[in-house]
Amino acid sequence: MPYAYAGRLLYVDLTTRAHRIEPLNFDYARKYIGGKGLAARYFLDLHKPGIDPFSPENVFIIMTGPLTGTMAPSSAKYCVVTKSPLTGLWLDSHAGGYFGPELKYAGFDGIIIIGRAEEPVYLYVEDGVVQIKDAKWLWGKTTHETDTAIKEELADPMVRVMCIGPAGERLVRIACIHSEYRQHGRGGAGAVMGSKNLKAVAVRGTGGVTVAYPDEFLKACAEVTEKDIFKNPEAEFGIRWGSPAIAWWTQEVGAYPTRNFTDGRFERLSEIDANAVLRMTVKRRACFQCPVGCANYVVVPSGPYAGTEVEGPEYETICLMGANCGIDRLDAIARANFLCDTLGLDTISTGNVIAWAMECYERGIITAKDTEGLELTFGNHEALVKMTEKIGKREGLGDILAEGVRRAAERIGRGSERYAVHVKGLELPAYEPRASPAMALTYSVADRGGCHLRSWPIGPECFGIFWLGAKPIKIDRWAPENKAKIVVEQEHQYAAKFSLEVCDFCCWTNERLTKLLWTATGFDEFKDVRLFELAGERITNLTRLINLREGMTMKDDTPPPRIFEDPLKTGPGAGRVVKHEDFRKMLTDYYALRGWDAEGRPMKEKLEELDMRDIIPKLPWIKPLEE
Repeated sequence: MPYAYAGRLLYVDLTTRAHRIEPLNFDYARKYIGGKGLAARYFLDLHKPGIDPFSPENVFIIMTGPLTGTMAPSSAKYCVVTKSPLTGLWLDSHAGGYFGPELKYAGFDGIIIIGRAEEPVYLYVEDGVVQIKDAKWLWGKTTHETDTAIKEELADPMVRVMCIGPAGERLVRIACIHSEYRQHGRGGAGAVMGSKNLKAVAVRGTGGVTVAYPDEFLKACAEVTEKDIFKNPEAEFGIRWGSPAIAWWTQEVGAYPTRNFTDGRFERLSEIDANAVLRMTVKRRACFQCPVGCANYVVVPSGPYAGTEVEGPEYETICLMGANCGIDRLDAIARANFLCDTLGLDTISTGNVIAWAMECYERGIITAKDTEGLELTFGNHEALVKMTEKIGKREGLGDILAEGVRRAAERIGRGSERYAVHVKGLELPAYEPRASPAMALTYSVADRGGCHLRSWPIGPECFGIFWLGAKPIKIDRWAPENKAKIVVEQEHQYAAKFSLEVCDFCCWTNERLTKLLWTATGFDEFKDVRLFELAGERITNLTRLINLREGMTMKDDTPPPRIFEDPLKTGPGAGRVVKHEDFRKMLTDYYALRGWDAEGRPMKEKLEELDMRDIIPKLPWIKPLEE
């Protein structure tokens, strides 16, 4: 009997409506843990390079981690993996809630989906029994309506549903997947489901998860809860305010993106900060097995958006649909957030592409003719709300913005590309890289494009110290030295952590993550912290190889022009840009520390060192690196 894992994967072909159940490959699990890492290994085997993300051949994977469904704190997450329609590269996107544990209880570690149904369908899995059900009657419904309707049809309110809204159906490239009030936001995974005519996946299970060493595992869970949550000042912010509290710190260090990343501080932050969120909060919510309960459930009490109810807004949403659009009204941000959730849109990308359009409008690149008379200026809260809806429905200018900022800029032209803030096509999150040069590096090398959830070097950079194990390393915030070291070490932890599928809001240490993983699985490969970190390095190299196979080159490892050319106006970074020579040094150092060549390609020796020899024969394109 497998410990921690369900031990089975479900394969579904929507074209033929056939399915099969296969044993989990435990050799893969011992190397790549679960979640992101395990899905990446299967993706490499099953995915044909070079296909269009909307092709029926695009592989869509749902994967849990070994801690999913156990008593480990903050372990509710699971991931979806596919080829992104926004970037054309690797995509993993994670969500909490209750779907992941329920899938394990239904008897599966993951679901691998290919093909395209002739008409809209949804997949229902109950304790190992699989049904492909008609969803024509669900097509066009919002995510909230779909969730409710499926539970009513199945006569079971405990069914857990992940679904798309109208944005995913319309192949909006920034479409998300809704899952129990949580979202797989980044990269357009919702559009991939739409391209497959897959409206939803619903699961119900009555099984459980068994761990290898129950007594030791429970002790490890208690230690994490006490030391990494209730006695950790950083986690305390999550318990008291939720993620909106991050804004106070990023504002202080001048890293709070404002007006399409033209500055790092917002003059009216107090109108939309964590205290403002709490004043509208009517209750708090938590994911499965989470003692933090960071989610604020907000109800707008009055004004033009009165009655709007939404779980959130989270920090990224408040910043990128707020300050980044010049908006100082929390009620409008909450309304735009609600529209994103129900239509199925990523709030980060939506806020960014609207902010870009606002700057283009103010510069005369986009005109009132393009917006059908809508005054798309910074600070216009009505424009934010209306344009969010237009994007989700692909109406008017929203049809262009639905392509994401890179493609929108290519279509609009007229110099608008200069103001598009993205890396590899993925819009940037809410940490200003000119106030944190190492964030410019992490955005540039992150496997899914501009992303802060591969490493988060802004913390040690601004605090001036980085702990490498028990060794402190002093960090000069503005200098390029040691920045690559921070990114590399953090990437290993993040890759392993998101393969365990645990939440980032808990202040984990590698030692405690290792203890949880080993006592849950019993795998000696995870008994030592160095082996845990090695798995993270292995996963990071694997997703890099997948992107190289899709045609990515080192030229794609770069931040947008604004970061090099437009100085910040206020804050500690006032007058600063990221210097080209500093970025080149960071990137060169990064490649060298990784054991990659000067073009950013993993070398044969590195793959052998990481026990990835089995991959080399599967990738003939890597043979030139053997010379």
